[in-house]
Amino acid sequence: MERKNLALLCAGVVCFWLFALAFGTAQGNGLRQQSPAVQAAADQTQPVQPAAAQPALELPCRAACLIDQQTGTILYEKNADQQMPIASITKVMTLLLTFEAVHDGRIAMDTLVPVSEHAYHMGGSQIWLEPGEQFTLDEMIKAICVSSANDAAVAVAELVGGSEPGFVQMMNARAAELGMVNTTFHNACGLDTEGHLSTAHDVAIMSREILNTCPEVLHYTGIWTDTLRGGATQLVNTNKLLKRYNGITGLKTGTTSGAGVCISASATRDGLDLIAVVLGSLSSSERFTAATTLLDYGFAAYAAVPLPAMEDRPLLIKVKGSAEESVPLDYTALPETLLMPKESAAALTAQLDLPQELEAPVQLGQTVGTVRILSGETQLGEYEVRAAADAEKMDFGTAFGLLWDALTGCES
Repeated sequence: MERKNLALLCAGVVCFWLFALAFGTAQGNGLRQQSPAVQAAADQTQPVQPAAAQPALELPCRAACLIDQQTGTILYEKNADQQMPIASITKVMTLLLTFEAVHDGRIAMDTLVPVSEHAYHMGGSQIWLEPGEQFTLDEMIKAICVSSANDAAVAVAELVGGSEPGFVQMMNARAAELGMVNTTFHNACGLDTEGHLSTAHDVAIMSREILNTCPEVLHYTGIWTDTLRGGATQLVNTNKLLKRYNGITGLKTGTTSGAGVCISASATRDGLDLIAVVLGSLSSSERFTAATTLLDYGFAAYAAVPLPAMEDRPLLIKVKGSAEESVPLDYTALPETLLMPKESAAALTAQLDLPQELEAPVQLGQTVGTVRILSGETQLGEYEVRAAADAEKMDFGTAFGLLWDALTGCES
């Protein structure tokens, strides 16, 4: 009898221990891990390294803005928040909304775009659309990007927005979402209209948005010459930097009597992506000179410092109180490069701060730690480490099932 009681007591102790183990009651102490010295990258929403002191550049234009495409850091500005007409650079917003409609599945690149009487009557640069004529969206976008066709831009706007006024409402709403606080659109193509105004900084913002979220636009902005109507209509790119500047990728030119001669120029060299906005030049040559000066300065003064792999970083983290023993870690918040002035670019260090284990429940995308980027004792940025999977909190039924499996040696 005593042996039986002793056996029951031992079984009870074992059961209690296994039950506690299933719930993961063991306490863990926090652990801070430090990686070896590495180079790191900038946060997407703010500069990690402040811009260098702005030099005195000779820019033949009314306003200008140079930014880093990846971080949005302003590298140079001249009257960047002064409102003025922007001519056909307006079409950057028209293209952004069009590509977003494609991404959302509302239209497709082979969708036929009808030509209304309203689109037919657009002046300025055009491909001489006729009412009732139809082109695919792909062909229309090509006409907008290469030849800056106003009639094509309005026809596409009517397709996406139902009408040009309806589309203009979408343009202004999207501008507000992007923080383009000094911009008001009144048409989809950029013809001079009272109150149709923006700024060099706002143009840089929307240029960055389309380049980062709709990179397919570069397929069109990089075309030098093409044709429509079976070769009957010639298209020649209005951005002459495509033939003159190393690394140029786009983006959009514009010219009207009210706006002067303008460009939003995108270029890439050695992993550094820059956007140079020039508004209000007196001639096409001055526009390209100003853009070249801005881009040359940016590429000479700044570098995209790569982020090497943090070889010792853990890929999993333990979880207590869950049927899941661990969850994988997501380091994608760390950018690939860090924008830094070349004169101050130096080896950086990274510190990984993680607890030894997490308490259930853990949700996919939950912030569980950080990576801090340091230059000496100065912190340049901090990036989130997230959980890459869920780990639900264990309930009684699951815990009992695990206990039963442990006692019987079989899976339930």
